[in-house]
Amino acid sequence: MFEGVISGAPGGKFAKCSANITFDFLEGGFMKGQTALVTGAGRGIGKSIAEALARRGANIAVADVNLDIAKEAAADLEQLGVRTCALNVDVSNAAGVAAMFEEAVKVFGRIEIVVNNAGITRDGLLMRMKEEDWDAVLNINLKGAFLCTQQAIKVMAKQRYGRIVNIASVVGCMGNAGQANYSASKAGLIGLTKTTAKEYASRGITVNAVAPGFIKTAMTDALPDNVKEEMMKAIPLNAFGTAEDVANAVVFLAAPETGYITGQVIHVNGGMYM
Repeated sequence: MFEGVISGAPGGKFAKCSANITFDFLEGGFMKGQTALVTGAGRGIGKSIAEALARRGANIAVADVNLDIAKEAAADLEQLGVRTCALNVDVSNAAGVAAMFEEAVKVFGRIEIVVNNAGITRDGLLMRMKEEDWDAVLNINLKGAFLCTQQAIKVMAKQRYGRIVNIASVVGCMGNAGQANYSASKAGLIGLTKTTAKEYASRGITVNAVAPGFIKTAMTDALPDNVKEEMMKAIPLNAFGTAEDVANAVVFLAAPETGYITGQVIHVNGGMYM
């Protein structure tokens, strides 16, 4: 079922409508037998991505810096009838990333999908930003994706097949005051996406990015109403996105049927950046 939006709802809001349009290749278990490794999958957007892939039949390697959270998420995903494993990893550590991939291949035999989702923020104005906060964000958000992509390519090149999806951000394209480190890391991730796509297309590997805008989280829920109203003014669709909106874009790019899409950035932002 396709859900669209129509204007003219009470209060100037957008209302969802349904139409009898189906995208068959995105339904059911079309990923059955495949394995997806998702970093930062213990909670939030990462867990939603893992769940969306599992609902399509993919086995899931749940990777997170917090092993307890990863184990809980893996247990939840098993209820969907797929195989899972929980992996503890600091994505900025090369040896740890290599060990994570080795374990995932040992458990599942193959890895068809890798989602580089792990990320952190350490916000502050440029002139007040501490060097360690710059380094921390770049190490996790960009170096981490680089290290995971290297290991993913080793596995996928042998298979002559793979789908890599990087979770970027709208601020990587438009910038954001107080987030020089985060914006730089996400802009760099987009560059990494495009370069990797060019280098490994001949091996049957596609590499794309999803760039979320303002996504509804516990943090946005806690913001004062006036702050949320100001944020909403920048979004033509007049609503925050959801983790599921991001996950659905990842599912699309990870599908076998979208193999002619590579090096692209899919913006999931309600129109705030076009």
